Amino acid sequence: MKPGGRIQAAIEVLDDVLSHHRPASIALSEWGRAHRFAGSGDRSSIGNLVYDALRVKSASTTLLGEETSRALVLGALVLVWKQSLDEIAVVVDGSQHAPDALTDAERQALESFTQLQDAPPHIQANIPEWLWPSFEEMFEDDAVAEGQALAERAPLDLRVNTLKSTLEKVQKALTKAGAKPCRIASNGLRIAPPPATGRTPNVQNEPGFQRGHFEIQDEGSQIVSELVFAKPGEQILDYCAGGGGKTLALAAAMKNKGQIFAYDSNKGRLAPIHQRLKRAGAHNVQVRTPSGDGPATDLADLVGKMDRVVIDAPCTGTGVWRRRPDAKWKLTPEALTERQEEQRNILADARNYVRPGGYLCYITCSVLPVENEHQVHHFIEHNPDFELVSAEEAWRELYGFDKPSPWSDDMASMRLTPASTGTDGFYFAVLERRKED
Repeated sequence: MKPGGRIQAAIEVLDDVLSHHRPASIALSEWGRAHRFAGSGDRSSIGNLVYDALRVKSASTTLLGEETSRALVLGALVLVWKQSLDEIAVVVDGSQHAPDALTDAERQALESFTQLQDAPPHIQANIPEWLWPSFEEMFEDDAVAEGQALAERAPLDLRVNTLKSTLEKVQKALTKAGAKPCRIASNGLRIAPPPATGRTPNVQNEPGFQRGHFEIQDEGSQIVSELVFAKPGEQILDYCAGGGGKTLALAAAMKNKGQIFAYDSNKGRLAPIHQRLKRAGAHNVQVRTPSGDGPATDLADLVGKMDRVVIDAPCTGTGVWRRRPDAKWKLTPEALTERQEEQRNILADARNYVRPGGYLCYITCSVLPVENEHQVHHFIEHNPDFELVSAEEAWRELYGFDKPSPWSDDMASMRLTPASTGTDGFYFAVLERRKED
């Protein structure tokens, strides 16, 4: 496909996303099935442009003066792909399969994109206006920079499975893919995001992935897994295990010694974990599939016995907007309220499995205070036998003093962000259950 054809295809996919409220990944898959003549390079370039357009949707709408698929794509070409007006005009020319030629109004807008410097801060940050107060509450003067970092492309991060290999061996095997050690995570490798039309390598086709030598896992997710500080021989409940990413990281940290109970209230979310455990060689994990009667029945034998209970709580996913930019614009106040209620219910139940002297680790992939600090403080108010303890000691022991530092409002819990730590956005807090008198 010619460049103009790729741009027109991205506009068509975005039409589908915006008009049918469809996830971008599904819209792109359906477009690919309907246009089988498109090669892998074409599909990659179109996908990049669609996601980039969604990342800067707010700024592009302001720049072009309308919220259309065409405006979003033209805005992305300037704001993300850094193309000049002349470069765009050559391919957006009305020729066969290309978009209609640029109008005079579009030319003027694309030439004066520096006007965005005077736009309201939520526009500069590409954050929904109704969420902006939460960003300012958390990040204050850095709110715009944090929002802009969440609108960038994300790298591909890998966690080396130390049950089967080493960082050095996996990095050597992935030399051609450009894998480099992560800045913070102990066993992480990073492949930088590709340029505008480039493709991220499909590492799942690598022999090392098939043999369980590494997993795809964002560095932030790796870090919060390490901060749990799971030790060999412990009894740990992964209460919201999902597909098992953090479960696998905990099993490796424990060197397959002790016991991890992987549970999730949604049986469908647990489905991938069985094959992943087998591939990784994780033998100290017992999967507790929900029976339908609820955790009180499914986990009754674990009450008061766990050294650590890990809650990777369902949340709005604001911390992973780099990877799921369409979710940014679909989030509603009602959905946020539902998540908060769900988080409180999960915390109230999961506490029962922590032994006296044990720890409750609360994790989200959200950067919003109402899902993080507010939830922890509410929990402590209603559970006086738990107290918030500082995660800084674990951080310093794991990473020393020379690594990028996370945000912390209370000098105890931590928030990772693309701008501060170069990772997806994650929140981590640990609460200790007081020993009985």
